[in-house]
Amino acid sequence: MSKKIRLYFSEKIQSDLIAHLKKNQSHYLKDVMRLKIGENFSIFNMSGEWNAVIENYEKNSATIKILKKIRSKENENNIWLAFSPIKQNPLNFMIQKTTELGIQMFCPILCDRSSVNNLNTKRVEKIIVEACEQSNRLSIPKINKLTSFKFFFNSFPKDGTLIFCDINSDNHNIEKNLLKKKKGPICILIGPEGDFSENERQLIIEKNDSFSFSLGQNILRSETAAISALSIVNSALNLRSI
Repeated sequence: MSKKIRLYFSEKIQSDLIAHLKKNQSHYLKDVMRLKIGENFSIFNMSGEWNAVIENYEKNSATIKILKKIRSKENENNIWLAFSPIKQNPLNFMIQKTTELGIQMFCPILCDRSSVNNLNTKRVEKIIVEACEQSNRLSIPKINKLTSFKFFFNSFPKDGTLIFCDINSDNHNIEKNLLKKKKGPICILIGPEGDFSENERQLIIEKNDSFSFSLGQNILRSETAAISALSIVNSALNLRSI
């Protein structure tokens, strides 16, 4: 079975539209996937997904014709991930996998014990788009600018819910907590390698509409904790909707 080719298209999409792809997308179709003129693939954005056909290859672009709509916009859980930056390879892995699992917003934060103090946002955006193309998602998660923990905490939506992963938590009933959540986003907090400072922990614990839960007794790397926590939250939300 051949691989399904999907490309993110940021502009408005409608049937019978003639459009031009970017240079890197044209290169991918022509030189990587070896798609010929007249062959089909699909393009998507938050409004849905359409079949498209290659009309012509040019030097730095490809002309395509958009055919019919095959998928409409879908409802998704509004889950955010707030995390302290980590080294590049585990960071790339975390961004890729949590995008595949449905994160809607990435919120990089500098904590008191953060060991990495910068983030290549352009590279992260590229990983996000590629993960959406691969995983059959329609929406493209956003990534905020790197900010301090204090700024993130003070500006977090009042109708949102903060989830704090804590090895010492005795909470094993995440479904019960999510039943009480408000309409705003659910945000999973992942601290730095040295964990949150006591001041940061106290702020989180004392905040209304926040709760902790344990990922087990093993000490997890940041990327493992993020993927594990998101899987648990997704499972709990799915159970809640049944």
